[in-house]
Amino acid sequence: MSISTPVGSADRPLRVAVIGSGPAGVYAADILTKSEAVKSGELNVSIDLFDRYPAPYGLIRYGVAPDHPRIKGIVNALHKVLDRGDIRFFGNVDYGTDISIEDLRKHYDAIIFATGAIKDADLNIPGIELEGSFGGADFVSWFDGHPDVPREWPLDAKEIAVLGNGNVALDVARMLSKHADDLLVTEIPDNVYAGLKNSPVTDVHVFGRRGPAQVKFTPLELRELSHSKDVDIILYAEDFEFDEESDRQIQTNNQIKTMVGTLTNWIAEQPEDLSELTASRRLHLHFLHSPVEIVDSAETPGKVAGIKFERTELDGTGNARGTGEFIDYPVQAVYRAIGYFGSALPDVEFDHKKGVVTNDGGRVLDADGQHVPGLYATGWIKRGPIGLIGHTKGDALETVTYLLEDRENLPLAEVPAADAVVDLLDGRGVKFTSWEGWLALDAHELALGAAATEAGGSHGVEVKRERVKVVPREDMVNISRDGVSAQV
Repeated sequence: MSISTPVGSADRPLRVAVIGSGPAGVYAADILTKSEAVKSGELNVSIDLFDRYPAPYGLIRYGVAPDHPRIKGIVNALHKVLDRGDIRFFGNVDYGTDISIEDLRKHYDAIIFATGAIKDADLNIPGIELEGSFGGADFVSWFDGHPDVPREWPLDAKEIAVLGNGNVALDVARMLSKHADDLLVTEIPDNVYAGLKNSPVTDVHVFGRRGPAQVKFTPLELRELSHSKDVDIILYAEDFEFDEESDRQIQTNNQIKTMVGTLTNWIAEQPEDLSELTASRRLHLHFLHSPVEIVDSAETPGKVAGIKFERTELDGTGNARGTGEFIDYPVQAVYRAIGYFGSALPDVEFDHKKGVVTNDGGRVLDADGQHVPGLYATGWIKRGPIGLIGHTKGDALETVTYLLEDRENLPLAEVPAADAVVDLLDGRGVKFTSWEGWLALDAHELALGAAATEAGGSHGVEVKRERVKVVPREDMVNISRDGVSAQV
């Protein structure tokens, strides 16, 4: 296509669409606006950020436990980026339904997919389909007030197994074992508080396949377990096995050394007679357990009644192998928290084994392994659900660097006008939300928290509530678009 003004000029900026407004998407947009080419005046960019949810922040709003104020603080940094006014936000717009790849190609010179990973990784063992067997990611979505999951969650189990030794497993275990009243100081939605308040849980067991030196959670997550009131932490001496690789990891990695030290201190301080523990709830940490089967019983056919593990041992390399010894635990619910998995995107090549968009360093590839001009990926949909949130910045930098290298060869948009995509969405009746709409919703949630506090507490508990999260999508959209006070 021939154009009268050069791409990247003030009259014809480089138009970029970012799909996903979690950390990955916001970081990519921010890095692009701060690139040397832009700062020097060599390049002008116009960036639109799309999200399927009415509110921004992705994983931070819907994937991080509400009692993580430090991690939630990342929102402040993302807020500053979006509040500058040089990046537009379009919420409640679903890629593949409300807007297609053809639409984006028509309106933008480049597209960055930053859709993350929201599904649970599969665990193929017998009984995984039983009633009472859940995905940890689904539970996280529920307690974070995700607008597209049921508002009720079956919390009727007294004994629960959580499979996994990562941060999500600890989040799930902590939320299941923590007393609901202690969560009122967070942004927990009211329906989540009501569900957790009525939970009869007494014991939550967390199981890892390898030893204490091979855990994948972080020291912060581990320490937070001990902050739960009226919850005893129980460990087992037979699970504390260390091989040569474990010793090497402990000596060379301060994070592992810290976590192993914390765990060994806990078990050393634990009374020999566990009956001396007096808390109403117990959180058990097990290592060297590999899940074999989830079972039901004659009394509860089709429902979880227990889980079978094979005991494992370290093999000298830090990995684990089966011992042939099996052990059963009576539980009425099982949560698998063994990792997230990406979802395929319409009209984009997808690696179903890795759960990522097929790409090379962030350049999206076609079925023949060739870069599709103008298409890029960043974050978990690019590299898989590994690494902490901070790692996403370096990942976004790599993707943006490639985009800038390619800018002379991008397929140029036919309709690059900034208002054209607004007309497109309006014409289709898409009730998209804006950054200004998010500010209205944010203020509304904060006001709900203030009102609960001024009323002398919430649910009979006198605590300061900073925020009460709005859950129904329709209410979020109405408040964002019209400032309507929804009935929560």
